[in-house]
Amino acid sequence: MKICSWNVNGIRAAAKKGFLDWIKYESPDILCLQETKAHVDQLEKELADIPGYNSYWNAAKRRGYSGVATLVKELPLAVEFNLGVEEFDNEGRVIISTHDDFILLNIYFPNGQQNQGRLEYKLRFYSKVMELCDTLKKNQPHLIICGDFNTAHQEIDLKNPKANETRSGFLPVERVLLDAFLNKGYIDAFRCLFPKKIQYSWWSYRTMARERNAGWRIDYFYVSKELMKHVRDCRILDQVMGSDHCPILLELQME
Repeated sequence: MKICSWNVNGIRAAAKKGFLDWIKYESPDILCLQETKAHVDQLEKELADIPGYNSYWNAAKRRGYSGVATLVKELPLAVEFNLGVEEFDNEGRVIISTHDDFILLNIYFPNGQQNQGRLEYKLRFYSKVMELCDTLKKNQPHLIICGDFNTAHQEIDLKNPKANETRSGFLPVERVLLDAFLNKGYIDAFRCLFPKKIQYSWWSYRTMARERNAGWRIDYFYVSKELMKHVRDCRILDQVMGSDHCPILLELQME
């Protein structure tokens, strides 16, 4: 099974840059999108209902902002769209889908750079997700948490760690929360398979960072320890254009 995750930075913008052609080429079994920036009624039919996929959209109340979507070839057993906290659910950041062999959480974690209030919002969001994962894992030990985490975990995960150590996205308080997530029994699949590999998933548009490969790795597949034995590969598809992020891919082989 092949699962892809991609912050498309606007699904309509990505559609103009070859998004649909990429789906046909890559043909993931499940595709998790973040920062879709659209309600379904704003989309052309070819985007709202992509052939071969069952599409689930969770949009923010505010149009043109945030939003996630999960596209699956095989119908999931169940789909949920909320964390049960209004301040989070208003921003359309989560889709939780239950499948035969695992539960998948497609999440667009908040960015904390705007001000202190948004940083605190981000930290509360992280804590709520960890709480939810603990609850879900009681019934299904196989969990996958994927998406744009908006935090680089270690110095190896961004080009210029020293210059960014006081910037949200690489603050100690944010990185400690990722430590806590991993300590709860989750594994960063890419880093587990490639401990020393330097590769990024996001580059700022404003500084032509992609041309210089001055990037950050902030898009992840976290999997429960119980599921890691089924992971066959985890890759960053940094040759794929269309957004300031690139897709990431997880391959599973369930026994």
